[in-house]
Amino acid sequence: MADQSIPEARTPGTAPAETEAAPAGEGISRRRLLGTAGATGLVLGTAGAAVGHAAAPTEAAAPLTSLGTDRAMFHGKHQPGITDGLQARGHLVAFDLAAGAGRKEAAALLRRWSETARRLMAGEPSVHDDTDVARDAGPSSLTITFGFGHSFFGKTGLEKQRPTALDPLPEFSSDHIDKNRSNGDLWVQIGANDALVAFHALRAIQKEAGSAVRIRWQMNGFNRSPGATAHPMTARNLMGQIDGTRNPKPSEADFDQRIFVPEQSEPAWMANGSYAVVRRIRMLLDDWEKLSGKAQEDVIGRRKSDGAALSGGTETTPMDLEKTDAKGNLVVPINAHARITRPDQNGGAAMLRRPFSFHDGIDPDGVPDAGLLFICWQADPLRGFVPVQRKLDRGDALSQFIRHESSGLFAVPGGAAEGEYVGQKLLEG
Repeated sequence: MADQSIPEARTPGTAPAETEAAPAGEGISRRRLLGTAGATGLVLGTAGAAVGHAAAPTEAAAPLTSLGTDRAMFHGKHQPGITDGLQARGHLVAFDLAAGAGRKEAAALLRRWSETARRLMAGEPSVHDDTDVARDAGPSSLTITFGFGHSFFGKTGLEKQRPTALDPLPEFSSDHIDKNRSNGDLWVQIGANDALVAFHALRAIQKEAGSAVRIRWQMNGFNRSPGATAHPMTARNLMGQIDGTRNPKPSEADFDQRIFVPEQSEPAWMANGSYAVVRRIRMLLDDWEKLSGKAQEDVIGRRKSDGAALSGGTETTPMDLEKTDAKGNLVVPINAHARITRPDQNGGAAMLRRPFSFHDGIDPDGVPDAGLLFICWQADPLRGFVPVQRKLDRGDALSQFIRHESSGLFAVPGGAAEGEYVGQKLLEG
C-alpha cells in the first residue's frame, strides 16, 4: 500500500485525468461516447448488438450508456489492464499446468485465451458456448491480462527463457504467506466496470482452459464505481484513506523505462512487458478503527479528508519531510507510511499500483476478512517492489494494522499484435 497514486476510473463523459493518460505513441482511444454509439452504431458494429445479439425486430434499439460502451483494446504494444483506469470489479486467478501438459498445450491454451479476450473486450460473445451472462452489456472497459510464473518455465522446457527478474521474491519479516494461495504457473487478471461482464470473462477463461490446467487460486475484488464522485479523484481503500498519490504517470518522460521492459532486452520475448507483484494484504480493520482520526493520519502521514500531506497543501503538494510543529516534532512522523514509501527515500524505486479492495466475509470470531489485492507493475521488481517492501519491513507504522497473506510474481509479456496471441514469442520462439 505504498504512497503512490492508483489509476482511477473516470466519471463517464469527463476528460481523461492526468493519471490516466495513455503512454505516448499508443494512440489508443479507450472512450466510446454515448453520442457516437447512438448516432452511428459503430461502437459494437451494429446498433443493438451489445454482445453480438441483435434486438428483436419490434424493439427500438436503445443505445448503450457511456459506461457500457467504454472499450479497451486487446492488441497493442502493451497488454491491457496495466495503464487503464481502475475498474469497479476485478478477478485474479492463477492456474497450474495439468500433469503431462507442456509447451505445446500451453501454446494452444494461450491462443484460445487470447482469442477469447479479444472477443470479450470488444463486447462480442465467447467463441464456444457463450453463457449469455453479459448479453445485455457492452464491453464496460473489460481488460484481460496474462502472465507467467516462475514454475511455468521448468514445466515447459523453457528454463533458458526464464528472466532473472522472475527470481522468487525474498521473504519479508511481516509476511504470513499461505503458499496454497500464492504464485502459480499462469496468472490472469480480469477487470471491468460491470460485475456481470467481469464474471462472464472469468467464466469464459475458466471454460476455455479445458484440461490443460487446473485452478490454483482465485480472488475477487472491487473499487469505487465510475461516476460515484463529483469529479475524478484518487481512490479510497477500506481504511477510508485516500490510497496513493505518487503513482508514476504515463505523461512522465521516464514512465516507460520504470514500468515496462525495454524493447532491446533479454530475454527478447519480454520486450514491452512488465512484472506484476500480487499480494493479498489483509487489513486488521477492528484494530485500525479503534484509532482516532488523528492517529490514523499519523500512521499514514496524510490527511484522511483529502489526501494532503500532514505538512500542508493539497494532495499533490510535495511532502515537507523536515517540517516540525511548535514543539519541534516532525509533522510527518518518522515512521509514517507515506514518508517511508517515497521514491526519493528508496533510491528512486517506483511501481505502478493498480489494486482492488476485497471482502471475503466475516470470520467465526466476527472479524472481517477484508483488505487489498495489491497489484504493482514495474520493469524490474528488484528495483521496484523489493526495496520499498524491505524499507517497510524495518519500521512502517502501518505494518501492525495489515497482514500479507499471499504473494505472487509474474512475467507479463508485451501486447499481442494483430494475428498473434499473448506469449507467442516465448512459446514459438
